[in-house]
Amino acid sequence: MILHSHFPAVTIPDVPLHEYVFERAAAWADLPALIDGPSGRPLTYRALQDLTRRVAAGLSARGMQKGDALCIYSPNLPEYAAVFFGVASLGAINTTANPMYGAEELARQLKDSGARFVVTVPALAERALQAAASTGATVIVFGEAPGCTPFAEIVASDDAPPNVTIVPGDVIALPYSSGTTGLPKGVMLTHGNLVANLAQCDFIDESAPGDHTIGVLPFFHIYGMVVVLCMLLRRGATVVTMPQFDFETYLRLSAHYRVKAAYLVPPIALALAKHPSVDNYDLSALAMINSGAAPMGPELERACATRLKCFVKQGYGMTEASPVTHFTPNDPARSRPGSCGLLVPNTECRVVHLETRADVAAGESGEILIRGPQIMAGYLNRPDATAEAIDADGWLHTGDVGYADADGFFFIVDRLKEFIKYKGYQVAPAELEAILLTHPAVADVAVIPAADEEAGEIPKAFVVAKRDVGVEELIAFVAAVVAPYKKVRAIEFIEKIPKSASGKILRRELIAKERARSAGAAGG
Repeated sequence: MILHSHFPAVTIPDVPLHEYVFERAAAWADLPALIDGPSGRPLTYRALQDLTRRVAAGLSARGMQKGDALCIYSPNLPEYAAVFFGVASLGAINTTANPMYGAEELARQLKDSGARFVVTVPALAERALQAAASTGATVIVFGEAPGCTPFAEIVASDDAPPNVTIVPGDVIALPYSSGTTGLPKGVMLTHGNLVANLAQCDFIDESAPGDHTIGVLPFFHIYGMVVVLCMLLRRGATVVTMPQFDFETYLRLSAHYRVKAAYLVPPIALALAKHPSVDNYDLSALAMINSGAAPMGPELERACATRLKCFVKQGYGMTEASPVTHFTPNDPARSRPGSCGLLVPNTECRVVHLETRADVAAGESGEILIRGPQIMAGYLNRPDATAEAIDADGWLHTGDVGYADADGFFFIVDRLKEFIKYKGYQVAPAELEAILLTHPAVADVAVIPAADEEAGEIPKAFVVAKRDVGVEELIAFVAAVVAPYKKVRAIEFIEKIPKSASGKILRRELIAKERARSAGAAGG
């Protein structure tokens, strides 16, 4: 049975993303679009649009053309938006990279995406230059750093950028996701995809000019990119950027700017529910918290709502869906604790049996399949992976297991997908396994998600050792070459890794073993 949205269909305009985001910006040109959280430095809507135009002109003068890729390797800053929309206005592609990436991780993304430029900050310039050396990409830096082109030079000219024809099918964003399996892949999101998702979500947020939201979610991640950066700027609100997360700073900024709507991930909601520092700040303006990127239990949802005296709700989506497919309306009467909400407009869903693939009844769990205008164009240069993710009828196989109740509210209960969600970040087990297998003491390995109250999940490795080796040695071995959030945080030595006849790791057996052990410990 195909499930449909409870909400009326919306009209999706045939315009480029940057035009849609700034469609009404003239009405609030002198209000701040973004504010740098640490310094308080504002960037008005008028200044942002001017800077965006200068970015486009400067990059065009340096040879960037429609279809070229630029990598943004930077923490959240006001200028991040100018680069993103400047690249978009040229019909070029933004491939966004986690600023915690090491040089090797960044180099892989540069090679795969074909990025000709990298934009970064001085603190990351050395890593960016190391990664760019393997591809010949030009490194641009906000500020100055040896060997890099200053951003100020790029935006110095007042020349008009070229007039580029952009159609809905043109790719604008290339974030990297593990999808349902394997190493990260470039997700091709088009102007049409992102405009569709903004139109579908237009009534999710009630922010207006003069309202402020803390941009704590990283803009390289699809949640921060679309839901915070694009959606709130379209509404004329102000995004206060945080280059790195610090809970006390987040609380201070939220209180100072009288934040009404907060877009968070479960670990921050957990801190808001339990951390003693919350009592030191006036968060009385907060009316709504929306949590996404990972499931949040009903107990935490209620605890957070009770402490902050605000409406706490959840949504659901994925990079491959631009990202939002489900949301909870801004009406407590239309919510279910623990639910990720209802289907957004113009979206269809099926819940299918994990083995027979037949549609299941309301209340029965199965894999969630999604179809709608926000679904990606595919994985870059990976037709095999694209065909595995999107079937011939256009259904995106999410790899998430859940169910819809009789009223159409969805609940996520499990994951078929192999990647691990550490504090909302994706960690690909295959990547960590490949690194561990290069250690001379490791004969075989499998990495799984292990439950953790603070992080949601942590990477745990089951290792078959060739010789005696310490847990700390292996953890340090991985930590030396990956971003901090990817670190293996637990190791268990076993005799043999369970595998199928074809040699595929039977990860679910290890996950079941881990869950049973955790349940037994909790019961004890």
